[in-house]
Amino acid sequence: MAKKIFIIGAGRSASSLIQYLVNEADSNDFEIVVGDRDLSLVEDKIGNNSRAKAINFDVFNDSQRIEEIQKADIVVSMLPASLHFKVAQDCVKYGKNLVTASYVSDEIKSLDAEAKEKGILLLNEIGLDPGIDHMSAMKIIDQLKAKGGQLKSFKSFCGGLVAPESVSSPWQYKFTWNPRNVVLAGQGTAQYIRNGKYKYIPYHRLFKRTEELSILNYGDFEAYANRDSLSYRDIYGLSTIPTLLRGTLRRPGYCEAWDLFVELGMTDDSYEIDVTGMTYHDFLNFFMREASNSSQEHLKAHFKITDTVLAKFDWLGFFGDTKIEIKKGTPAQVLQSILESKWTLGVDDKDMIVMQHQFIYELNEKEHELHSSFVTFGEDQTYTGMAKTVGLPVGIATKLILNGVITGSGVKVPVSADIYNPVLAELEQFGIKFTEEEIN
Repeated sequence: MAKKIFIIGAGRSASSLIQYLVNEADSNDFEIVVGDRDLSLVEDKIGNNSRAKAINFDVFNDSQRIEEIQKADIVVSMLPASLHFKVAQDCVKYGKNLVTASYVSDEIKSLDAEAKEKGILLLNEIGLDPGIDHMSAMKIIDQLKAKGGQLKSFKSFCGGLVAPESVSSPWQYKFTWNPRNVVLAGQGTAQYIRNGKYKYIPYHRLFKRTEELSILNYGDFEAYANRDSLSYRDIYGLSTIPTLLRGTLRRPGYCEAWDLFVELGMTDDSYEIDVTGMTYHDFLNFFMREASNSSQEHLKAHFKITDTVLAKFDWLGFFGDTKIEIKKGTPAQVLQSILESKWTLGVDDKDMIVMQHQFIYELNEKEHELHSSFVTFGEDQTYTGMAKTVGLPVGIATKLILNGVITGSGVKVPVSADIYNPVLAELEQFGIKFTEEEIN
């Protein structure tokens, strides 16, 4: 009897996932149902494949949600993270395994005991970041521990960027994922540990405290610290490690310029302003001590910025008379609107996913440094690098669970060898392969 997969959500992150499972359907005897509020999104992705069906689906329609989950052997939720719990509750109630790419929430954690009792697996955090980062890091951590190595430092960096041939601005950046998340990135306090000392970076200092690194043959990058690195000590079994840091990658110069947005207050999302009929320059003047026709000189005088930062702001149009497209919004929403007009991927643009882990460990009374990195590129606007690296691990794990390769129950993330070994092995077939370098 065919194994039934129910995929909820057909947005940007689901394209490669759906393509993968549709391609695997004949050889694995899968029947796939993909549900989304926008039926055209699903139909574009499944084509005319006889083993895949599109349905108009509303997760808030209780009877429809329960009916479709009951008919499935496994459920894949590509919904926004806040909606997973509703689906997960039904999966546990009706005895269905669940796969998501999102972080485990406290609500999902609360289902662990019941899921174990019913023999149900709720596998989360199996996308890119979180996901590929977990699996690739744990594979090396386990290997180093097995040969007696003692980890002294672990740093991990990941970024969704634009491919070098698609760079067309001094920012060397375009949106490859949710623009709102980019604008609000880093808000709060970043925390990590360095040489046994806890470190905290408040938001207004985050983009000033960056790490510099080079990755394979793709040049130089900079990274700002992620919000919470400390929780990964327990996840990775590194509770006593002296240094642990996770960060987000950008090209050099990005953070210095983005920091000006932060200092000005343009990334604030806590109050709404009326910008009807205003220009980008008017919006900039909102945040300066005095409205000025010579904003560039004002910025240089009050913020001590470089000409390269001014050039980035000039390229975005902040010193010109371009009209803002929205009428109201928080400063962050207005900034997002401005950036989307300039940072949207063009028809022929491709994105680029970059990840690097840096390990320092002691073995046989000698210190070693190992870097493990991968870079991959999108194909087009549908099958982006981001969609590939988020969706393929989800699809592969779904297949492996249905075929009995991945087993177990309860709420899990992919940090054990029974999950990461087969998933990473198959990802290599799609060009997602890590290169290891011993650093002298």
